[in-house]
Amino acid sequence: MSVTPTPRLSRSDLADLNAFRVVERLRSFTKAAVELGITTSALSHAVRNLETRLGVRLLNRTSRTVAPTEAGASLALRLDAGFREIGDALDEINRMRDRPVGRLRMNVLSDGARLIMARHLPKFLSQYPEVEVEVSVDDRMVDIVSEGFDAGIRFGGTVPEDLVAVKLGPELKWVAVASPRYLYHRSLPATPDDLRAHSCIQLRTGQGIIYKWEFSKGDDYRAIDVPGQICVSETALAIELALAGTGIAYCLENRVSHYIREGSLRIVLPDWAPIEPAMHLYYPGHRRIPQGLRELIDVLREEIAAESRSNEGRP
Repeated sequence: MSVTPTPRLSRSDLADLNAFRVVERLRSFTKAAVELGITTSALSHAVRNLETRLGVRLLNRTSRTVAPTEAGASLALRLDAGFREIGDALDEINRMRDRPVGRLRMNVLSDGARLIMARHLPKFLSQYPEVEVEVSVDDRMVDIVSEGFDAGIRFGGTVPEDLVAVKLGPELKWVAVASPRYLYHRSLPATPDDLRAHSCIQLRTGQGIIYKWEFSKGDDYRAIDVPGQICVSETALAIELALAGTGIAYCLENRVSHYIREGSLRIVLPDWAPIEPAMHLYYPGHRRIPQGLRELIDVLREEIAAESRSNEGRP
């Protein structure tokens, strides 16, 4: 009885099959090229070569959309199972090592990037030199599963319910701040409604809307549609404009604590500063946690806890 030999796959075959699989999942050559770390033209060339070798079209392309053909959808299903099996096998081998190895792709909102990753990621990188970390800073509500990320960081209360969420640090205080130069020429607001007579630095969120500043004092909650000559989509720029005396900015107190201590910014309406949910790291619970992610969570929680204890003793 003869046995049909298993076809031998070259390195380029595997690379092209994986490239097709990522394009099919994301339905975009541009997004897939970013995830794979190659140019869009190189990715398109790889998929065309695969289709030529197989003798069948796998993707239907237009100027706006990418969709699998019937053959492409069938192949993608089989490849997902195969590459998942390969990934599980590699994870099993990696778990036999003393230290994690691999690559983590993180999607992090800008406040999380500045307050968590910039401050505490270096400690993780020094402890686990064989783990590579890619951080995509994005304030949009990104589907980390479909976009190919291993985990994300965003505010508590905004994490999808079907994902595992790990709290990072304490609840967060939001404040309105302005420079002494700005306040010198204007009367200090006594209530949130007084902001309507001020120049405020509006903030457009990752969802594309202009954010209403939220304030609370006891049971009194107010969301103010503040006026302003300028609107920005980045907290860092809003803070710099506030430092320059342009107007009042709204942000996390932790983003401006240094400027408050040195006196270059003052908190406006301190009695109305709301306390909101903490940052959370989140990841899909239906698949195996990638190498290094659990260690990253442990390092971040330890470092943030130590930072919080240090801040408690600071005047």
